[in-house]
Amino acid sequence: MKLQGKAVIAQGGGPTAVINQSLVGVALEARKFAQVDRIYGAQYGVQGIVNEDFVDLSQETVQNLEKVAQSPSSALLSTRDKPDEKYCKEIFKALKAHDVRYFFYIGGNDSADTVRIVNEEAKLARYDFRAVHIPKTIDNDLVLNDHTPGYGSAARFVASAFSGVNLDNRALPGVYIGVVMGRHAGFLTAASVMGQKYADDGPHLVYLPERPFTQEQFLGDVKSVFDQYGRCVVAVSEGIVNEAGTPVMTTLTKSTETDAHGNVQLSGTGMLGDLLSDLVKEKLKIKRVRSDTFGYLQRSFLGCVSDVDQREAREAGERAVHFALWHNLDGSVSIQRTANYGVDYRLQKLEDVARKTKLMPPEFINQQGNGVTDEFKKYLLPLVGSGFEAPHRLRAPGVPKLLD
Repeated sequence: MKLQGKAVIAQGGGPTAVINQSLVGVALEARKFAQVDRIYGAQYGVQGIVNEDFVDLSQETVQNLEKVAQSPSSALLSTRDKPDEKYCKEIFKALKAHDVRYFFYIGGNDSADTVRIVNEEAKLARYDFRAVHIPKTIDNDLVLNDHTPGYGSAARFVASAFSGVNLDNRALPGVYIGVVMGRHAGFLTAASVMGQKYADDGPHLVYLPERPFTQEQFLGDVKSVFDQYGRCVVAVSEGIVNEAGTPVMTTLTKSTETDAHGNVQLSGTGMLGDLLSDLVKEKLKIKRVRSDTFGYLQRSFLGCVSDVDQREAREAGERAVHFALWHNLDGSVSIQRTANYGVDYRLQKLEDVARKTKLMPPEFINQQGNGVTDEFKKYLLPLVGSGFEAPHRLRAPGVPKLLD
């Protein structure tokens, strides 16, 4: 049965460099189907649906949509709202009032859960409706996906940044600590290794939320690397936890904030980097210690985008339309890796994706828990896109000394 009515697209959660590719993929592909009367975009995500804050994407030119597709961040704007059942009833009420028959929500696992609940509301009301979740997250933590749109570009940024930091640290040696996003999954922090080319290239140490972090091991690791190379570059996930599963940042300070969902505030603060730097200075007596917190930099950085990520984000949006309109199905689009490197798109059940978190598999993390394996590098290499290359060093021979 073909449903006749409007389609609504919304974007939720943190922006990415390629989220608008998915938006435009849906908007342009849906135009090809006669049963879609209008294509609306909800501004500020689900909040915009409840407030009926829609724009008519049917009236956008193809040329401008293509320009938007190349632009980072959420063109429709976003929200951190995490709808409960009552909130989702209001979402469905607004969609039904506008005769919306197709709902496409681009986001992470919380967004998948929102789609699931709204879809259930439609079924209870016996309202013919199709709802599809389109994957998006730089954290790469959606289950049943080999990887997610947004991750490849953010990983490329992190890899490029650490590659540059390594050059800086080699020129002026010391200890450098870079804190990268990742509350539960370490995929993004792990990407810091992709610029390694020579045996002494940093990051020399990588700490991820999947392995317990102890001050004793950290200090021992830093001392060992520093003694060997006279310098040390460290990549740390913001979500590292101790052996009890408590975020390390809360164990190092009494001053912490929580977000709207009660989670300890990890992003937007340089606290963890500062605390770890102070620890190295105090315990190891190393004078030149610096830290940075990447924060939001990697999410929408202009000019550091993976072409592979762009293509897949676009196609994920197009395939969402096919699942909903050709096959008359609900669900969550997932990306599957095929052959040496190719991808296929499958539709998963919403309840199998919603509110679940994928972690780094054990084979991607070294036995010491302070680095990643070649298996991870092989996994990541095609995702960062073409043209990514590690820097070169001088190879000129030394000149003999003439003075004693």
